[in-house]
Amino acid sequence: MRLFVSVDLPPSLSEAVTAVQDEFGDMDGLRLTDPAQAHFTLTFLGEADPERVDEIHAAIEAAVGEADVDPFDCTIGGLGVFRSMEYITVIWAGVREDRGAAELTRLHGALETELTALGFEAADYEFTPHITLARMNDARSKPQIQQVVRETDPTIGTFRVDTVRLTETRLTELGPRYETVAEVDL
Repeated sequence: MRLFVSVDLPPSLSEAVTAVQDEFGDMDGLRLTDPAQAHFTLTFLGEADPERVDEIHAAIEAAVGEADVDPFDCTIGGLGVFRSMEYITVIWAGVREDRGAAELTRLHGALETELTALGFEAADYEFTPHITLARMNDARSKPQIQQVVRETDPTIGTFRVDTVRLTETRLTELGPRYETVAEVDL
């Protein structure tokens, strides 16, 4: 099974995610993500034996305890891209610095520590809390995308983070589908 640890957005923010995606809706070369599945990936585990789920769940519980993060409000806002503005692969919305970024980063760090101890690979990039809005397949609309990212500063909304989830990705013809395997309350 293909696993990651996430914080999921509530369904109440789906319309706001869609409204931001609409800024990119008519641009060629993009695949928009499903707003109903919007989430922050805290750490990606990759393929794991289903028999390890209990062990992984215990490690997530330990990490949440170590991070010492109480439930908090998180505000999603601003736009960014991965890899760079010159070579765009992903368009994302981030977290307002004063509204959840520090807590998500602490959770990520504790999760990396616990899960690498179980043999999972640590991320080879700096953690940036974000939700993916679209993936760029080709550069046909790059100038328009660059303009929107530079000139737009949307706020999607604020929600209460009180749970971390172990999530399974199931790849389908319609795109990835996510299923919660286990939950850990903050």
